[in-house]
Order: sequence, then structure tokens, then C-alpha cells
Amino acid sequence: MNPVFELELTARPEHIDELGHVNNAVWVQWIQQVALAHWYSLADPAHQEAYFWVIVRHEIDYLRPAFEGDVVTGRTWVGEAPKGARFDRHMEFLGRDGKICVRARTQWAIIDKASGRPIRVPPEVVAPFLARE
Repeated sequence: MNPVFELELTARPEHIDELGHVNNAVWVQWIQQVALAHWYSLADPAHQEAYFWVIVRHEIDYLRPAFEGDVVTGRTWVGEAPKGARFDRHMEFLGRDGKICVRARTQWAIIDKASGRPIRVPPEVVAPFLARE
């Protein structure tokens, strides 16, 4: 598996829906928050200036709820090497007990900031996110 990035998140009152648990839309926001934190933690500053990422697809399994005050750990890693402009990112949110609350696979596309268009993912951009030999 490729290197895993982790970020802790706390369920605040504004994250809770009428059922008393973290709203599904919040999990989607957390997916983006964890993914971007991963990008900024490893990406070369020149790449951060030149490119940005957009989500083109989500597959999300909501397995267990999280409640106000719960701390969850978002874990993410990239999948296989990119295909053209896109690659898959895997995500898990674990409760304090280590059990998975939410599991997701998201597909991201890289956009060249100068042209505003998708480009093939340059190998040097994705290299820090792939397993090291």
C-alpha cells in the first residue's frame, strides 16, 4: 500500500443532522479536507502553485455513525498510478475504537491553473504519494 496520511477531526454541533449523527454531506466535506491536507503535506510548492485537483467521482460506504464530540481519524492514500488526468484516492474514517465509520474511493483530476484545463498527471507530481521502493 502507498504511504498513508492521517488527520483527526472532531464532530461539532454544526455537523450533526436531525438524526443526531454526523450528516452525510459533512463526511464528503471531510473527504476533501483530508485529501487536501495530504496534498499540501507532500506536494512540492511549485506543483501546488501550478495545479489544483477536482473530485470527479465519489463512492462512499456509510458503515457506522459518528456523534457530536466524537473524534474520528481520516486516513487516506492514493491508489494505482494515475491514468491520464485522473487517479483514485482511498479514504477511511475510523472511530476511537478503530472501527471504520466511513469508507470511500474518490476519483480526482488534475487541472493546470494556467490553462484551466485537465492535463495528464506528471510523474513527478504523483511520485511523493506512491510507495517508495
